[in-house]
Amino acid sequence: MIRPIVRDESLLCTPAEKATNKDRQVITDLKDTLRAHSSHCAGMAANMIGENKSIIIVSDGGRDIVMVNPRIIAKQQPYDTEEGCLSLTGVRKVTRYERITVEYLDEGFRKKTGRFEGFTAEAIQHECDHLAGKII
Repeated sequence: MIRPIVRDESLLCTPAEKATNKDRQVITDLKDTLRAHSSHCAGMAANMIGENKSIIIVSDGGRDIVMVNPRIIAKQQPYDTEEGCLSLTGVRKVTRYERITVEYLDEGFRKKTGRFEGFTAEAIQHECDHLAGKII
């Protein structure tokens, strides 16, 4: 189901709760909502659709990467950039890392470790900030 985008900063700044197998519908709703906004959005966190769960989705060249309870365990090559967000107006300056390693569960709740770089790494970092309650 396509869900409305949350713009209330008091909700967006609340750290996410750990997701469980019972949260599978949130994954489906994130996929549907990201597809509906794909022309101007590369990723989403569950709190952006009103669910305070640790789940993100990032579009990577036409394939969607779902991460449940993601945790960035390594970062390399910091750089400064500006990012916009579907939930917020304008752009904000942030520091990101060119390469990251992430531990997470995939949408089948299987444990994964992935290495990402470039724009995909930046999008994952942005969405993980959402999960931490950081206003980007």
